[in-house]
Amino acid sequence: MLTLCKVLAADLPGCVILPHDTATFKQSMKSYWAQQEREAVPACVVQPRDVEQLSVTIKILKREFRQRHRNAAGAQGAGLFAIRSGGHSPVPGASSIKGGIMIDLSLFNEVTPSDDGSSVVLGTGARWRDVSRALEDKGIAVIGGRNSAVGVGGLVLGGGLSFFTPRYGPVCSNILSYEIVLASGDVVTASASTNPDLWRALKGGSNNFGIVTRFTARSFASSKIWSGFLWMPGFQAPKVLAAFHEAVNQVNMYDSHASGPMVCFSYVQQLRIQIITVNLVYTKQLEENKWPACWKNSSFGLLWRLWSTCKVRTLTSASDELNSLSPYGLRQVFATTTIKNDPATIAAAHTAYYDAITLVNCVKNMAWTFVLQPLLPKWARNGDANPMGIDDGTDEPLVIVGFTINWTEGRDDEFVKDTTRRVIEQIDAAAAANRTGHRFRYLNYCAEWQRPFESYGEENWQFLKEMSKKYDPEGLFQKGCVGGFKLDVEDGAS
Repeated sequence: MLTLCKVLAADLPGCVILPHDTATFKQSMKSYWAQQEREAVPACVVQPRDVEQLSVTIKILKREFRQRHRNAAGAQGAGLFAIRSGGHSPVPGASSIKGGIMIDLSLFNEVTPSDDGSSVVLGTGARWRDVSRALEDKGIAVIGGRNSAVGVGGLVLGGGLSFFTPRYGPVCSNILSYEIVLASGDVVTASASTNPDLWRALKGGSNNFGIVTRFTARSFASSKIWSGFLWMPGFQAPKVLAAFHEAVNQVNMYDSHASGPMVCFSYVQQLRIQIITVNLVYTKQLEENKWPACWKNSSFGLLWRLWSTCKVRTLTSASDELNSLSPYGLRQVFATTTIKNDPATIAAAHTAYYDAITLVNCVKNMAWTFVLQPLLPKWARNGDANPMGIDDGTDEPLVIVGFTINWTEGRDDEFVKDTTRRVIEQIDAAAAANRTGHRFRYLNYCAEWQRPFESYGEENWQFLKEMSKKYDPEGLFQKGCVGGFKLDVEDGAS
């Protein structure tokens, strides 16, 4: 890899950061959210300043990929490079690579509104706080991320959930066009009128077709929103679960400005306590700092709580609050499944989380967090069509079940991963027994062992495979790029 780094440095002067560039290299590694990603040290970091330099980078990597394939048939450049937008995924290799080439897109960070305010060009390396801050003074917003530190690229390409999803659909369904560097090094546009099949594939297809550099997103008039957290003691769990089920069936069915509820049950090992947080959002500005009627009249408005942070605030403030609950530099794991909004299955999922506390209590400095949030199939029909298959086969409200877990010691990695997987499997078994499961797995919450593209449904999965064969026939992004979830395109077919 050292020779390859030297080739890149010669053709891209000033863009390659080597490990001996100690301070700059360390700073690059510290930008990852999860500690595991920081520990996967690349041979060098390539930080292109524009799309032309990124194109040169891909052409060099493609040449190396072909050479490896000729020298060792079947290997096809495995583990050659990774791509980092915001670096907020905990999946090993999602945006990092041990001993390979890491492409850092942080300089692609523009936020440029159109003259008429109907769209905004977003650089893939921008973070959502950059986006909201740039747009607030102009009185507009885009359908974007809820955590201010998350990168634009990863969230959008994984589908994307937003405070505005009940009104406008997933984030990806509101992207008018993509600028993308293909495996050939060619820079193309994908939109409804240009490469429309690629445009559709990028709406939840992750990084399987090239490197997206810019997104043109729909925008709309927006001012402040109402949002915040309710903090409750663990013994409120039965009432919170009942309030969640009721709200998903009622509040979100009738008021598209209501986002949430997102309910988090957390066991904090260091303190030996359980805490419940409920995030409520209302995206239509209120005249006063009072609860909107839809939330005030829900069961959440009646629950006793330790305190509440709910108030009228900027979108940046709302997303900063979510980010404050996700500290940097810890070891992290995600895992997810999807169920119908069935009380018995929701209770079984919470029981699986709760029963596992006795197992994970031995893990030093662990925060063991179980999250419930609604996903209504009708939301997926808003905006442009996508291949995620959320609305196939049911109109019943769905619930995304997620685990977000952090701890400090590397020795506990495999135990935490195995325990989380067993709990997810236990929840899936309960859903199967109750006939309340759903195939969809939200890519941005998946663990490394999960297969989100299969969950899109056979037809959509096959469509994505065909797009991979069409736009990356040699499989550079399937076999040479280690990051993200792959499509399992058959060897020889690509």
